[in-house]
Amino acid sequence: MTTLACGLLMIGAFFYVFWPERNVEAQHSKTRLEYLRERREVLYDNLRDLNFEYRSGKYPEEDYAAQRATLENEAAETVAEIELLESDAFAPQHS
Repeated sequence: MTTLACGLLMIGAFFYVFWPERNVEAQHSKTRLEYLRERREVLYDNLRDLNFEYRSGKYPEEDYAAQRATLENEAAETVAEIELLESDAFAPQHS
């Protein structure tokens, strides 16, 4: 009896999680700028985590330097693209 109840609960949870949304048109679609802002925050979080883990002794100096350089380059590219898109959005339109 317990197995049957667990099975029904698992099937119910499966359908609840994976059942497709009926109003696909009502879902918000992200703009490139929103995506980049989220990506920037993820990169900053990753840099903070990397610094913390390095200070706690989990990374050797060489690995830390390489990983940090990669994350900083990607963050710089992301910030540059955000600034470009924001400057284009606020630039006066000439017709």
